[in-house]
Amino acid sequence: MNNLLKHFLKKTVYSAFLFILLSVSCKQVEEKQNNLKLWYNAPAANWNEALPIGNGRLGAMVFGSPDKENIQLNEETLWAGGPHRNDNPEAKEILDEIRQLLFDGKYKEAHNLANAKIISKTSHGMNYETVGNLRLNFEGHDNYADYYRELDIENAIAKTTYTVDGVEYTREIFTSFPDQILVIKLTASEKGKISFSAGMDRPEPSVVELKTEGDNVLTMTGKGADLKSKRTPKDAEAIEGRVKFESRLKIVPEGGSLSSSDNSLVLEGANSAILYVSIGTNFVNYKDVSANAQQRVTDYLDKAEKKSYDQLKNDHTAFYKNYFNRVSLNLGVTDSIKNPTDDRIEQFSQGNDPALAALYYQYGRYLLICSSQPGGQAANLQGIWCNQLNPPWKSAYTVNINLEMNYWPAEPTNLSETHEPLIDLVKELSEAGQKTAQDMYGAEGWVCHHNTDLWRIAGPVDGATWGMWPSGGLWLSQHLWEKYMYNGDLEYLREVYPAMKGSAEFCLSFLTPEPEHGWLIFAPSTSPENRPAHHPNMVNIAYGATMDNQLIFDMLTKTAEAARLLKTDDELIQQIETTIPKLAPNQIGQHGQVQEWIHDWDSPEDKHRHISQLYAMHPSNQFSPFRTPELAEATRNVLIYRGDPSTGWSMNWKINQWARLLDGNHAYKMMTDQIKLVGRPGTKGGGTYANMLDAHPPFQIDGNFGFTSGLTEMLLQSHDGAIHLIPALPDVWKSGSVTGLRARGGFELESMEWKDGELVKAVIKSNLGGNCRIRSYSELTLEDGEVITEASANNENPFYQVPEIKEPIISEKAGLKGFDVKTTYLYDIETEQGQTIVLLQKE
Repeated sequence: MNNLLKHFLKKTVYSAFLFILLSVSCKQVEEKQNNLKLWYNAPAANWNEALPIGNGRLGAMVFGSPDKENIQLNEETLWAGGPHRNDNPEAKEILDEIRQLLFDGKYKEAHNLANAKIISKTSHGMNYETVGNLRLNFEGHDNYADYYRELDIENAIAKTTYTVDGVEYTREIFTSFPDQILVIKLTASEKGKISFSAGMDRPEPSVVELKTEGDNVLTMTGKGADLKSKRTPKDAEAIEGRVKFESRLKIVPEGGSLSSSDNSLVLEGANSAILYVSIGTNFVNYKDVSANAQQRVTDYLDKAEKKSYDQLKNDHTAFYKNYFNRVSLNLGVTDSIKNPTDDRIEQFSQGNDPALAALYYQYGRYLLICSSQPGGQAANLQGIWCNQLNPPWKSAYTVNINLEMNYWPAEPTNLSETHEPLIDLVKELSEAGQKTAQDMYGAEGWVCHHNTDLWRIAGPVDGATWGMWPSGGLWLSQHLWEKYMYNGDLEYLREVYPAMKGSAEFCLSFLTPEPEHGWLIFAPSTSPENRPAHHPNMVNIAYGATMDNQLIFDMLTKTAEAARLLKTDDELIQQIETTIPKLAPNQIGQHGQVQEWIHDWDSPEDKHRHISQLYAMHPSNQFSPFRTPELAEATRNVLIYRGDPSTGWSMNWKINQWARLLDGNHAYKMMTDQIKLVGRPGTKGGGTYANMLDAHPPFQIDGNFGFTSGLTEMLLQSHDGAIHLIPALPDVWKSGSVTGLRARGGFELESMEWKDGELVKAVIKSNLGGNCRIRSYSELTLEDGEVITEASANNENPFYQVPEIKEPIISEKAGLKGFDVKTTYLYDIETEQGQTIVLLQKE
């Protein structure tokens, strides 16, 4: 009997052990195979391998080192300098002179004059700065095993696990959206095993004050830098750093003992610990830095401490999921999902990993949610993640492509609220830029050049090569109208109309006739950051650049339409209608290309990263394969001779361009160029870092957002008079599904499925009512059996009107061969507000 009992107990214990072992193993496999996780089997070797978390205001990069953890910290309003202006009033005196130099072909002389009299002499923009680092040191944890770290973008939580001497340690980190605080939970599989020291620091030459309060609180205080640009005159004064900040760490352990020194905290022998990091500044708005940073920090901390850890975590994930879960994407899964994320990135171009493209897509949405929240600042060149005091390009707002690209996914991927910080930035610039326009150019309305910052500077910076571009406000203002095109809210339009009107007034005031044709153009200006590659004696400065002409057209036509909708400003409408016919047309040059300049200076050898002359194809809708086939062909020719490989953000803009040209295979080819591992020995060029952030290089976040926008354009387009379903599907994504995308006019794609490259089913909700025009490569029918009307005339839905542009001037040497498009079917379905329609592939 005893032997039978022993055998039974032995078998039971073995079975229980096996069950636990299998459960742990299955859990690890499940964690690693989750489609919405970035995961790795080694700590971050550098900042470009650390994992970003954020709540719009706070940002952190988590390295995941077992023994020397570093959590690099940011707060969105910690910038160098303080409220100031950077206008150069000398510009007004020489405006006529510099225009004449340009018209006379004296470009170098005009360039030198712009540097001397137009470029700012006081400030070239302030730097976005890191708060510093939270460092957690775990003695003896350098000899670890079973290492795993992840970023769960479905819940916005980072986690690190490993074992030391048989004890499993777990770190869970998130930046709470509702409670505005960073939270860390440290646990171990055995009691009394949590021991570490905590400190904070900031890069030199900043000066900070560290102090402890009792044994459980550590604070670090400091301020943004005084900053004088190297490009300003020697006698120019530095802009005083007036942003004060405080970072406060509080440790709440379960068990163990806490002690402190002047600049660190030490916890020994705890069962677990919760760490709260609260950060605040004195920033109120671009004119006011009178807030109390310490009060803000303590208020955030006091509020958070009233909740349990589970409540903090649940509230955080619920808030985040309300955004993230609006869109799902399934492109298929292969065995590649079993590999760590950095390996998948490295292998993407040679293999078949559709789930990585879907993850990359959703990562862009994750980053936008985490870096841009209502009431806060717009996402800058690095979102909110920056580990330096003097980062590349100041980590500021470059507005000749980069800031705009950040927000391309906001409306179509159902993250409209994240667009609000950019809308607020444009409204503030429309205030600050009025004085710039008047003092520098004697112009009405408002102006912004190619760069701005927290202080909403509007004058030109960085030299005439980059800064002599007065069209930044025009491009930014497109977002004011674009948001209306999705929400159809007249009250919103009324709110942003003054900024649109001001930008249009600047156009009308700054336009001047060029000497050859009398076209109204901008002078002086540039085609952003480029110059004619083979034209002798040329610099960047020019007049009548193609992108300017396209932006002016959009600004004037959209402002006039807004005024009509709001039943206001009849005189302005009339002035715009009189001006538009006098604008310069698009031109197709001798190489069959969309000309970048007013003269046919382009070269097929030009591989420049900017493709500014293609703004009219994307993000604008002036060009179309259906309506303007010659300009579509000329767009394709530019993309071909510019080439595919480039900087990260440039490749992602090209994904959008190829999608608009309805070439899904080339768009996907660009994705394989983008999803390649960079930042490790032997790699070069643009692509993707191990943490899936875009590599210019260095890191710029715009590429991540451009990728998400581009993939959306491959699945759904609504800019060209209809909702086009799977317009640019590549052959590799034969079957898949998507939910939650938005189209203009208040339509939402509740779900869409395709199989073997053909649309199977689409469910569309009409939130505003009106005609729903569908374009499809497949014949469709309504699920309820009602007759579906084939469309023929223009779409009567006001949100689906297309621009009427001038016929292009085409060079006799252009050699255009024609632009073919696949046959499509057009259907009209009249909808009521709140109605849902179901479309099926016709059998």
